[in-house]
This record gives sequence, structure tokens and C-alpha cells, in this order.
Amino acid sequence: MKTLQFFSGGQWISSKTETYMDVYNPSTGEIIAKAPCCTEDEVEHAIESAKKAYTTWSATPVLKRVQILYRVRDLIIEHLDELTALCATENGKSWGDAQGDVLKAKEGTEQAINAPNLMMGESLMDASSGVDTTLYRESLGVFAGIVPFNFPAMIPMGWMAPMCIAAGNTIVIKAASPTPMTCMRIAELYQEAGLPDGVLNIVTCSRNEAEIFMKHPDIKGISFVGSTSVGLHIYKEAAANGKRAQALCEAKNHALVLEDAPIERTAAGIINAAFGCAGERCMALPVVVVQESIADQLVESIVKKAKALKVGESVARDTDIGPVVTASHKQFVAKWIETGIAEGAEIILDGRNCTVPGFENGFFMGPTIFDHVTSEMTVGIQEIFGPVLCIKRVKDFEEGLALMNSSPFANGSVIFTQNGYYSREFQKRTHGGMVGVNVGIPVPVGMFPFSGHKNSFFGDLHCLGKDGLRFYTESKCVTTRWFDEDEMKREKVDSWDGTI
Repeated sequence: MKTLQFFSGGQWISSKTETYMDVYNPSTGEIIAKAPCCTEDEVEHAIESAKKAYTTWSATPVLKRVQILYRVRDLIIEHLDELTALCATENGKSWGDAQGDVLKAKEGTEQAINAPNLMMGESLMDASSGVDTTLYRESLGVFAGIVPFNFPAMIPMGWMAPMCIAAGNTIVIKAASPTPMTCMRIAELYQEAGLPDGVLNIVTCSRNEAEIFMKHPDIKGISFVGSTSVGLHIYKEAAANGKRAQALCEAKNHALVLEDAPIERTAAGIINAAFGCAGERCMALPVVVVQESIADQLVESIVKKAKALKVGESVARDTDIGPVVTASHKQFVAKWIETGIAEGAEIILDGRNCTVPGFENGFFMGPTIFDHVTSEMTVGIQEIFGPVLCIKRVKDFEEGLALMNSSPFANGSVIFTQNGYYSREFQKRTHGGMVGVNVGIPVPVGMFPFSGHKNSFFGDLHCLGKDGLRFYTESKCVTTRWFDEDEMKREKVDSWDGTI
């Protein structure tokens, strides 16, 4: 079993804490590492390291900064299988899901490599008579990133670190204590690529120590991914202390299936979206809203395909669904299934008693499907974050859209149809920030923002895309005027000094 360290100022340091957090292999139930609950002084040390590095790093030309990210990108590709295995082992994702997690970190790095273009400002000669104005984008300072367990590569090392660093800032990342090793291994690749000491720092700690980020005068902004309650708290505290914040939070994404949708292809898309990553992703598809005329046929196909999924060890190449991340999370999901039954939902596939031969101590949950879920049942409203799918039946498009828009969350929304009119109406009227038309997981590629709405996001600038660059920079406008001989002789100017 490995005792993990924290990363500060370019050094891996053993914590002085007396409290360590267990890191499991969810497939076996075994503890494979212990992550330190870093002390407040150690979190402060990481912030101070980032502060010291900022002066030199921000003065480094952006073209030189992204040259390091080019090398990071190449190292991620070189170590793809290693990182995939590490992600699958500590998180429980299937091999394919874990590889996608790592490749999304690569994609975010590639987007950050475009920072020289994204940081280009704007200018206008003769904005007023003889007056020129130029807008520059500049870095701000030290940022903090607080990440969840479910994407240990993509979120810290794809969404946060690359663009933050490319823009000239430095960062302290609070890695998720159940899954910190993938993030830490990629940090080692940043070192290998030549990133200066202190630009990237990694800690693991409890929520108590993380509160330092919200109040620390040297932290300029916070990027968070996690629960809505914590995200709202971070957003409020950061704003109260004059910091930028982007908080990406919970979801309960719905898909509307109209009667003209191709049944088998639609069912296949739903299976992938609902049960991939064992449902542990905010862009999962946990609710299907289906027109009654085809509901029985669609449900039959979904159940058949769900039963065919192989639940197994995460690193096995033929596994479709790996275990959930911890024993406590397995219990959490199981309680939600009990709630659905108590609320009157019809359970037509029960994954609670799922076992994998040879891995009896693993945290496995098989696919679970509820039918005839109503809008009053909390199982169809609140985020479960597990392999649980709820079926809601509606008469038509309008009823389905209204039901979907009644959700307090608005990360993603999907429609399955071959009808162009309903597709267009859906795109215009859905509350979801990321919309799929016959796409079960409508996560845009990295040049577009991850644009959740309502209680799924708090902030003004989303991560990734141009929003991501803007979050990590501030604009500065410079107005310039050069005097000719007559102007130099003037002894009086008007109140606007010629800018109107």
C-alpha cells in the first residue's frame, strides 16, 4: 500500500498530518493507497509556492508557456495505457471509459495550446480623434481547483490546469481523495515536460482545509466541480471575498424520445449514456421521457440491452460496467433504489445483488431500471450518480418538454427524433445548456464551453472554450494619444480630454 504525498513548489512532500484517507481499488475492495488530509499549513505552503512562481511564469511569453503543454500532450499519449490503467484501478471505470477520461485530459491540453490565439486582444485606431484603444488579456494570479472523484484525469488536468497555466496563472488543485493518483501521475508528467516549480501544485485535504481557498487573499479564482450544495457555498463565499468562481454542479439529464425515433438505435444510445462510467458522471442520462405510443417497445429493447452488459473488473478489456467508486457510494445508490420502490416506481431490472466471480468484495452495482416514474417521485428528480435509469411516459412532445424543463437542473437535455421541426423546437425551448439531437451524451468538444444552466452551474464563465480562457484572464484596455506640435501647445482641455 502506497502512502501518497502532496506536491508543492516542484517537490513531493510527505505530509505531517495524522489523518489519512483510504484510496480503494473498487474492483477488489482493497485499500491501495492512503492520501493525506493535508494540514492548513500545508495548503498554505502550496498557495505560497504558486504565488512565488507566478511572477516569473506570468512574464514568460505565452508561446513559451504552451511549448511545455505540447510536451505534456505528447507524454499523455506516450503514457496512455499506464494512465488508463491507473484511472480504471482507482475509480472503477471500465477500460474504455477510463481511456476516454485520459483522452479528454489530452483534448483540454490541446485546447490550451491554442492560448496564443485565444489571448489575442482587439484594437481600434482613431477610436476618437487621434486616440487609439487596445484591449489586452492578462493573467490574474493564483487559482484553486476543487475536483470530484469521477473524472480524475479530465477535470483537473483537462478542464482546469492546462488553460489556467497557458494563460499565465499558477494553480493549486485539491485532488479528490478517493481518486488522487491519476491527477498526481499527470502532475509528474508536467514536471517531466519542464514546467517550472510552483506553477502546478496538488494537495488532498478535507472540506475544512479547502475553505482556505475561499478566503485566502492570494487566491484570485476558484474552479469547482461537485455537488450543488457545495458549489453554491463556494460560489457565495468566493464572491463575498472578491474572487472569481465557476461551480459545475449536479444534474438530472433527461432525454425525450418521440414516436418516430428508431427504436433499436435509440435504445443503444440510451444504454451507453445511462450506464457508461457506472452512471457516475454529471452528463449521464438517468431519465428517459418517452411517448406512450412506443414506450413498451422502447423499454423492452432497453431492458434487453441492459441485461447483456457485462459487469466486471475495471481493467478487463471486455468489461462494460465497472464498480462504483466506494462501498459507501454503493450503499448510497442502493438507498436511492429503495426510495424509488417505496415511492411506487416499477422496478423492472434490479442491479443491487450484482456479483462478479473472483471479485466478491468489489463495489459492483448492475444496471437498474425503473418504469412508470412520475414527476412527483424524487428518484426521478434528484441526482443518484449511479447506474439507475428512470422511465417517464408522456403523451406528446409538449408534455415531454414541459416535464423536462420543470427540473431544477439543466446540464444536458436530449431528443431522439427524425423530425426536423420538433428537433428545432426542442433546441430553442429546452432549458438544458448542452443539447443533444440523437446524441445521448451531448458534451461538446473542448473548443466549446461545458455550459450547464440553472442549479447545474453557478458563475458567469464556463470551463473550456473561449469562456475558459476568459475565466483565467482579465481584460485591460489601453487608450493612447500622441501629440502633434499644435496639441503640445494647448494649455486647456475639456473634461473628456478629446475622447468623445
